[in-house]
Amino acid sequence: MHLNLPEKRYYSIGELAKAFGVNASLIRFWDKEFDILKPKKNAKGNRMFTPEDVKNLQLIYHLVKERGFTLEGAKTHLKEGQKKTLDKFEIISKLEGIKAQLTDLKNAL
Repeated sequence: MHLNLPEKRYYSIGELAKAFGVNASLIRFWDKEFDILKPKKNAKGNRMFTPEDVKNLQLIYHLVKERGFTLEGAKTHLKEGQKKTLDKFEIISKLEGIKAQLTDLKNAL
């Protein structure tokens, strides 16, 4: 999944919900369920997600929504093979970005 997010230091839960096409409540739920998500909280108590959190959310989204893992299965998978999974996921994500750019070029011709 290639997200169209501007480069920022922090992202609000609303920005991420829109980028992922899910409800903010799902991201809040995943935040409680997955230890790898560590958003900061601002003075109002709103979650502010770092680019690292966004990468981890993409990985969770990929495992749960695209590959059909249960939450427990995704947690286990992340603990056992986080580095290997992340490497493969980053490669797939980069390739999807390249594909999108090539499609844009093709459509521009």
